[in-house]
Amino acid sequence: MVSFLSDADFDQYRKLIYDESGITFSSTNRSILESRLRERLREKQILKVSDYYETLLRDKEELKLMLDSVTTNLTRFFRNQPHFDALENYIIPETLKHKKDKGDTKVRVWSAGCSTGEEPYTLAMILKDRLPAPFTAEIVASDISLKSLMVGKSGFYPESRITGIPDPYLARFFEHKNNGYQVKDDLMKMIRFDYHNLKNDSGLRNIDILFCRNVLIYFDEAAQKAVIDRFWDAMSSKSYLFIGHSESLFGMKTKFEFLKTDWACLYQKNS
Repeated sequence: MVSFLSDADFDQYRKLIYDESGITFSSTNRSILESRLRERLREKQILKVSDYYETLLRDKEELKLMLDSVTTNLTRFFRNQPHFDALENYIIPETLKHKKDKGDTKVRVWSAGCSTGEEPYTLAMILKDRLPAPFTAEIVASDISLKSLMVGKSGFYPESRITGIPDPYLARFFEHKNNGYQVKDDLMKMIRFDYHNLKNDSGLRNIDILFCRNVLIYFDEAAQKAVIDRFWDAMSSKSYLFIGHSESLFGMKTKFEFLKTDWACLYQKNS
C-alpha cells in the first residue's frame, strides 16, 4: 500500500492539478485526491508518489488520465427538471424568434462537463422533439474525462441509468437490448463528444445555449471567472447559460445578466 501523501506532496500535486485544469483540492477533499492517486500508482506499478509526479511532468497522456481519475462524474438523464422546463417553455421559443430574424436555422448547443453523456442526450431529445422545420440542433458535449466521454460516445446505458426519461422519449429515441438501452442513431448524430479542458479556450463560437452545471464548484474564484469569461467569448449575441442550482455568478464581475423565468433561474448574454 502506498503511503499517504506528505503535506509537501499534497501541495505539489494540487498545484499541478490546479495549473493544468483549474480544479481546486483543499484539505477537506484531500482524501479523494489521495485515493485516486493510489489507484493510478497501482495501475502504473509505481511505488513512490515523487516518481509518479515526475512521470506526470513528462507524460501528457498520463497527465490526462490522472486528471480524469480525480474528477467526479455524477449525472443522470433530466437531472434538475426545472432547467429543462425553462429550456422547453422559454429558451427554445426565444432562441427561434431571434434566429428567424437573422435567417439562421441552426441552434448551437454546448454541454460543458458532460460526464457520461446523459445531459447532452437529454438536450438532444428535447430539441429533436421541439424544434420545428427547418431548424436543426448541433450539440457539442465536452469533458476532461476520456473514460466518461467513451461512455457517452457509445450511447449505451444499463437499465439502472435510464430512470427519469419519459416513456414516450424512451420508446422513440432508445432501443432496448443486452439488459440496457442503446441511443438510436438519429439522436447520436446530433452530438459531437470532444475532450476539452475548461482551462483552455474551446475554439467554439456562436453557441446559443450553454449548459455547464455542477462544474464551477470544483474551481476557485479566479478559475471560475476565467471559465465564465471564455464562455462569454464562445456564445452568440443573444444566448443562454445554465449553471448548477447550487452555483451562482453573484458577486462575480461578469457581463452575463441574471434571468428569472417561471421555471428556473439562469443567465443570458444580450449584446
